[in-house]
Amino acid sequence: MARDAQTVREPMEIKQQKRGDLVAEAIKRLITEGNLLPGDRLPREVELQQMFAVSKSTIRDALKSLEVQGLIKVSTGPSGGGMVVEVPLERTFQLMQNYLFFKEVSIDDIYMVRQLLEPELAAGAVPHLTEADFEALEHNMACCSPASHDRSELLRQRQADMDFHDILAAANPNSFLRFTCELVNEMIRQLIVFGNETPRREHEKFGTANVDIHRRITDAARAGDAQRVRELMHFHMQEARTYIKRMNGKLRGRLILDSDIADMQQRVRSQLGTNGSRALAPEGTSAVKRVAKATGKVPAKPKVTGIKAAAATKAAPARKRRATSS
Repeated sequence: MARDAQTVREPMEIKQQKRGDLVAEAIKRLITEGNLLPGDRLPREVELQQMFAVSKSTIRDALKSLEVQGLIKVSTGPSGGGMVVEVPLERTFQLMQNYLFFKEVSIDDIYMVRQLLEPELAAGAVPHLTEADFEALEHNMACCSPASHDRSELLRQRQADMDFHDILAAANPNSFLRFTCELVNEMIRQLIVFGNETPRREHEKFGTANVDIHRRITDAARAGDAQRVRELMHFHMQEARTYIKRMNGKLRGRLILDSDIADMQQRVRSQLGTNGSRALAPEGTSAVKRVAKATGKVPAKPKVTGIKAAAATKAAPARKRRATSS
């Protein structure tokens, strides 16, 4: 008599998740279902212990896991605990670059993507550029003039050229396009290097060409000519790729360290102090706050404090709550 297939099947091994990981997943679900926004606080550790019936060490493991992922920020002290934050671009870049470390990516690959995306990014930003944005663009062009730097500053100047593109990116309302272009910009800052044998005059030529095309793009944007901005940016991407290859620019394959993240954040903060542009908002600044800063209007948002309050709002459609904070 044939044996039933179920009786001969080998037992399946089920890997048990750590308790801290399970609690972290539960908190993630609560953030999602409660539609918590950056700035909303989670309950204190003792409340989380009671809620999930776990030890203090388990709660701390869960919070640390979420903090490493960039979803919350944990503070200590009597009023400490977890607070929802917007995942920093720098942390996302670190994860992306560590993934790409094991892939074959060339300068041609990067500039093919930029040539497709940057013209649309810049054209889409035109109707939304403010006078503060134009001031930031002017300041960037002044800083990137080849005449204002000695040889030791040449590479830093190439990196500062990317700030021009970030200012345009911040004005574009398409958040996914903006995010993608900002990641590519940060990759160029961190990973493209030039050999010491590259003549100074080549850096000066590249810098002059960048300032010139940035000037033409800025003038077209001031005139409200989105199509002209699109055409100029397309040319700019072609020209930049030619210069980088002629100067023997190379991608250095490396993993991005936490110290690199700190350097990126410091650069953003220093740039913010220099030009005050919304394009260079400090770490953790939410999209809601950026909109408020740009428009002068403080968006209304339901007060959510802790998991219990979030659970009480779960029945309300997320779409409706988001509409109140836009």
